[in-house]
Amino acid sequence: MARSRSSYFCQSCGNEWLTWSGRCAGCGEWNTLVEAPRAEPASGKGTRLAKRAAPGTPIPLRDVASPEVARLRTGIDELDRVLGGGLVPGSLVLLGGAPGIGKSTLTGMALGNLGTAGHRVLYVSGEESAAQVRLRAERLGEAALAVPALAETSLEAVLATLESERPDACVIDSVQTLNAEGMSGAPGSVGQVREAASAVMEVAKRLDCAVVLVGHVTKEGAVAGPRVLEHLVDCVLFFEGERERSFRTVRALKNRFGATSEVGVFEMRSGGLVEVVDPSARFAGEASATAGSVVLCSMEGTRPLLVEVQALVAPTEIVPPRRVANGIDRNRMAMVLAVLSRHGGPSLAGADVFVNVAGGVRVEEPGADLAVALALASAHRGEPLAGTDGRPLACFGEVGLTGELRAVGHAERRVAEALKFGLGPVLAPPASERVDGLAPAQTVRAALGDAFMPGRPRVQAA
Repeated sequence: MARSRSSYFCQSCGNEWLTWSGRCAGCGEWNTLVEAPRAEPASGKGTRLAKRAAPGTPIPLRDVASPEVARLRTGIDELDRVLGGGLVPGSLVLLGGAPGIGKSTLTGMALGNLGTAGHRVLYVSGEESAAQVRLRAERLGEAALAVPALAETSLEAVLATLESERPDACVIDSVQTLNAEGMSGAPGSVGQVREAASAVMEVAKRLDCAVVLVGHVTKEGAVAGPRVLEHLVDCVLFFEGERERSFRTVRALKNRFGATSEVGVFEMRSGGLVEVVDPSARFAGEASATAGSVVLCSMEGTRPLLVEVQALVAPTEIVPPRRVANGIDRNRMAMVLAVLSRHGGPSLAGADVFVNVAGGVRVEEPGADLAVALALASAHRGEPLAGTDGRPLACFGEVGLTGELRAVGHAERRVAEALKFGLGPVLAPPASERVDGLAPAQTVRAALGDAFMPGRPRVQAA
């Protein structure tokens, strides 16, 4: 019987299996195994130890030369900051996002700015014709129209163009459309994506060309394709936001040349994406001292960000009641509800609960727990939590299961950002050192008492 020449690869963890099963035994995910050709060993090579290689010579890290690499500035400050200062020559950047979110607009603007600065650029489109790319570039200005474009899906043709043109920066939109002739399977399959990414990486490293691979996303919101694709690239950016809203955020999930969890904020307009230099002013400026609304002093990477957290509590006859969370983790909200019920807050077991982070921003840090708890308590009682001069109450802090408030990082920077907009004092866990404008609370019960107490919360003593 002929042996099968295909294997099954998990799109979540990248493990290889000889037979298909509904659940991957490596990561436990369901329906993630897809068929792909199995790599055959080269003829004449034999098995292990058939050919011995010469041993390498380890070098102490202090003796390794570390040359300064000049980054390619895209001319978009928010994007450059998320990248860690710009594109690194020879690096691979994976940019993912939902359809229509603005990935092509962002990359077109970046290439246009790089071309204006004198760098050689190339835009490869596998989803649209050159005429369709031009229609989108017309609204971005003359710089975007000057970018050379290639409409091609053949991997071999794209690699040959890179060898011929030798650009400083290249965008491939998207990596799921590339088709390698020597691989079976449709474009976008595990084998095709892995082969295409590996071949592009080899050429990019050799030519010192910074390549941005645009990737699709799954219905769960993760970057499509095998997980090995994320391990292969140097930087993973996720472009997110609600298409019904004008704000967009670029978040770094992985970056070998900069800090992770950095966020850049943009606003979509008719002429393309516009940087939001001070997002706190946009988000906090719309907040009001109404029931169920507080201002969260969050940290996105190395930058403090003020966002409005809103909550709505409504009676219901549905069993079980609804729990809806937009912009925060739903499991985190469920934990805050349980802590409130057990440690001095309202019991919302028989009510529908809705929590939303205004502006379409997503907050993933634990410092949002206290803001969610206070917003829920305010919505339940129908009383606003006002700070000084009728401004909204600002807060941050992690909530523990025993009802205590735990400190989070960069308390002084969070408070300073809130004070800049007149939102002090800030209700938060006690800091290890004095922070002007901080109103400390040890527990959730104490925070609720301070928040609903008329007048100004007590400020941390020296």
